[in-house]
Amino acid sequence: MSIRQEIDITIKAIADTFRFFEDLGCNGFECQATSLQALEKWQASAEYHHETLEVVRQDLGECQRCRLWKRRSYIVFGEGSPNARLMFVGEGPGFDEDQTGKPFVGAAGQLLTKIIQAMQLNRADVYIANIIKCRPPGNRTPLSDEIKTCLPFLHRQIEVIKPQFICTLGSVAAQALLQTKSPISRLRGNWRTSMGIRVMPTYHPAYLLRNPDRKRDVWEDIKLIMKELNI
Repeated sequence: MSIRQEIDITIKAIADTFRFFEDLGCNGFECQATSLQALEKWQASAEYHHETLEVVRQDLGECQRCRLWKRRSYIVFGEGSPNARLMFVGEGPGFDEDQTGKPFVGAAGQLLTKIIQAMQLNRADVYIANIIKCRPPGNRTPLSDEIKTCLPFLHRQIEVIKPQFICTLGSVAAQALLQTKSPISRLRGNWRTSMGIRVMPTYHPAYLLRNPDRKRDVWEDIKLIMKELNI
C-alpha cells in the first residue's frame, strides 16, 4: 500500500470517527458539519494526485463558468502525450480550433507543427494546450476574469503530465503562467520557473506570421529547449 493510500484511509477513518461522536452527542470534539466537510475536502485533495487528463476533462464538462461558453463551438482542452517531457502553452483557441476542438490547427498551428518537427519531434511527442479553453469573440485577448476562471484546469493538466519543460507562446500565456506583467520581449529567451517546472517564454506563432523577422528569435529560444532535452 502506498503512502498516499494510507493517508486517504486515515483521513476517512478520522471523518468516520467524528461522525460517530457527533451521533452520540459528544461535545468534547469539534464535530460540526463544517468540520466534517473540511475533512472530506482534504481527502478529495489527496485524491487529486491520482487524477488523469480524462478526470480533468470530465470535471471541466460542458463548462459555463465564464461568458465565453455562449459563443463557442467546441471546448479546446488540449492534446498530445500525457507523458510529454515538453509542453507548449498558447493563449486560446482561434477560429479553426473552435471549429475542430483541437489546439493549434490553423495557420499558426501549422507553423508550430513545423517548429516541433524542426526539433526532431512530432506533435504526438509533446502536449499542446492553452491558457483558456474557449475562443474569445473575434479572437480578442482573454479578459483577466476569463483567465482566472480557466487557469486552474491548465494547472491540473500540468500536474498530471509533469513535463520537464514548458514553452509558453505569446505574452498572454507567459504572463498568466508566470504571474507577471513583463512584456514578452523581455521574458523571451530566459528560463523562468512555474509550478516547479522550467519555462521558456517565446513569441506566439501567429505573431511570427505577421512578423517573420522574429522567427530567428524564436529559433534561438527553441534551441535552448533542445539543449536541455539533449536533442
